[in-house]
Amino acid sequence: MANNGLQETLLKKQYHENCPGCVVDEMKERQEGVPIKKLLTMGTIVLSAGRALTSFSLSLVASSALPIASLYPFLYFMIRDFHIAKREEDINFYAGYVGASYMLGRTLTSIFWGVVADRYGRKPVIFTGVIAIFVFNTLFGLSLNFWMAIGTRFLLGALNGLLGPMKAYASEICHHKYQAVALSSPAEKYPATFSPNSIFGRFPYFLPCLCISLFALIGAICCFWLPETLHMHPCNSSPSESYDALEAALPKFNWKTETKDGRETASAKSLLKNWPLMSSIIVYCIFSLHDMAYSEICSLWAESPRKFGGLSYSTQSVGEILTITGCGLLVFQLFLYPFVEKMLGPINIARISGILSIPLLTSYPYIAMLSGIALAVVLNCAILLKSVLSTSIITGLFILQNNAVEQHQRGAANGIAMTAMSLFKAVGPAGGGAILSWAQKRQHAAFFPGVHLVFFILNVIEAIGVLMTFKPFLADWSQYESQN
Repeated sequence: MANNGLQETLLKKQYHENCPGCVVDEMKERQEGVPIKKLLTMGTIVLSAGRALTSFSLSLVASSALPIASLYPFLYFMIRDFHIAKREEDINFYAGYVGASYMLGRTLTSIFWGVVADRYGRKPVIFTGVIAIFVFNTLFGLSLNFWMAIGTRFLLGALNGLLGPMKAYASEICHHKYQAVALSSPAEKYPATFSPNSIFGRFPYFLPCLCISLFALIGAICCFWLPETLHMHPCNSSPSESYDALEAALPKFNWKTETKDGRETASAKSLLKNWPLMSSIIVYCIFSLHDMAYSEICSLWAESPRKFGGLSYSTQSVGEILTITGCGLLVFQLFLYPFVEKMLGPINIARISGILSIPLLTSYPYIAMLSGIALAVVLNCAILLKSVLSTSIITGLFILQNNAVEQHQRGAANGIAMTAMSLFKAVGPAGGGAILSWAQKRQHAAFFPGVHLVFFILNVIEAIGVLMTFKPFLADWSQYESQN
């Protein structure tokens, strides 16, 4: 009887006048079909920010961000041109630190941006983050040396606080998907269009960064059309009955603290005690470490010389692979994932995808033995399949995270998730680059020679993540709620 009364109370939504969050909730109640205009607006912003969002289901995927993914096709050659590596095998070592600096900056500020989003709204944080992309991604393309590249990437990560709030926003309104494309050295590839004496000739990696920065500027403009989803109720308004009922039903968790404007928000203590949330974040961090290391290693491996076990691919070839992968992910996210998730559930999808990833990664060193059309076809299929599997894992964990907290907690919760994930992702590129550099120096070792060692280590991390998706470690909120 108590549970039935709770359900009836929760179904009665109380809308407050002049509250943007209530306006959005009321709009969603009356809405039929897919909100195309909001999808296009939000899609532009998340594309510039680098998070992929789907429509038709709550499935934020963890594909590489544009400011991140666009780096990989030319990072190897950028570090080479800085002349900081004394040996060719050391290029990957330094490349890892450029990738890690972005995530280190994001680690230090993600919780701050999440709290700001919960207190003042999603839109201000989203707008600030997109502007940061425009400024610092442009400066990164103009980097004169290795340390300038490190510094601009660090500031880009520290001031780009929109990804956590965007995850919360995505669970509250609408979703979309992206693909990434990269360009580099235009004066070398297209001398008739870009003069070697032009800015694109002097800064060969400026063009791809400029393209993303301009797209981020468009995203900043689009922010003005985004509705705010945070509930901002007057100071004298009493909490809604649904929250009172929730607190009565869940006494073990201190879900609410009072803020200066009278609204109720989550305390850090209550979130850290929320095991369904924290367990999903920890598993999410393990897979994020794997995915970031894989993304860094895969591109560097493809561009490394054949004598070091690489593929000797150009930036254009790697960019084409990323484009094909992006198109495939778009189709998968929009048309296939929602049905698979409905049949299997997010946890089972994560387990199955993780298990399938292990033999797939094992095959990568043998793919390098191919050449010509056979290499291109097999490599594209392998990378696309790996991206689909990684997307399925992280999407399922995103769903678990957002389901484990209330709407007014999602900014702070995603701030905690982004901080932890960014720390692990900072380790990924640095560790991956160092391991790849070391592996290329041991081509004739008896135990896992060359890149075999690299993909073996990736598989070990993946296996740990898969094991952590089982009970008693990973807790599903719906089951946890019924037991407590």
